[in-house]
Amino acid sequence: MTSGQTSTGQTKAAIVTGASKGIGAAIARRLARDGIAVVVNYARGQAEAEALVRAIEADGGKAIAVQADIAVPAGIASLFDAGEKAFGGIDILVNNAGIMKLSPIAQADDAFFDTQVAINLGGVFRGMREGAKRIRDGGRIVNFSSSVVGLYQPGYGVYAATKAAGEAMTHILAKELGARGITVNAVAPGPVETALFTDGKSAAQIEATAKMIPLGRLGQPDDIAGVVSFLAGPDSAWVNGQIIRANGGVI
Repeated sequence: MTSGQTSTGQTKAAIVTGASKGIGAAIARRLARDGIAVVVNYARGQAEAEALVRAIEADGGKAIAVQADIAVPAGIASLFDAGEKAFGGIDILVNNAGIMKLSPIAQADDAFFDTQVAINLGGVFRGMREGAKRIRDGGRIVNFSSSVVGLYQPGYGVYAATKAAGEAMTHILAKELGARGITVNAVAPGPVETALFTDGKSAAQIEATAKMIPLGRLGQPDDIAGVVSFLAGPDSAWVNGQIIRANGGVI
């Protein structure tokens, strides 16, 4: 059995939310190289998602691009529907999609709060709920948190709160699904050099952040994709209910 096959020899299939760019795209490419068929989810980046699918197919992998908004109740269910139709079932769910908006708590209005809760927490919750019902036994759920949960930096209050709530549900769902051999873990990246992190920051701010990290650099999307590959594969069978802080040692 390889990392891309079930115990019965079937090809495994994964859903990666928010996979049209950044960390999500790196995860989709890595899982495809692992022999796993991938549902590349996007909300608005259709061109990027379709280009990624073509690149995966050119490398001999299997992938489909599926539009869905995980902030609405029907979004995640449509991804499972598409994955089951294309690949016969789903074994892995990577709840990667999210947004990061920064503001001091005193200046954060209700719309600022509601938008991040709907995507970062609501999307992960609905993904876990659907995955708990539809992922095949022995499968994997990999959620995304953030190392800001432990850094407590000003301006990150709402964002960090949504990620902390996702960590709590990760621990609980791992216990609820253990009898089926499904593991539930989360990756909590530190600063990764993607638009999500760099947009709105000056070069001086980015450089100062890199200097905070003991390894002396920002993370790259492939750094995080490698951790997800491990959690999605057979070598992580005894890792369950854990938060992996892939952050270069910043915390």
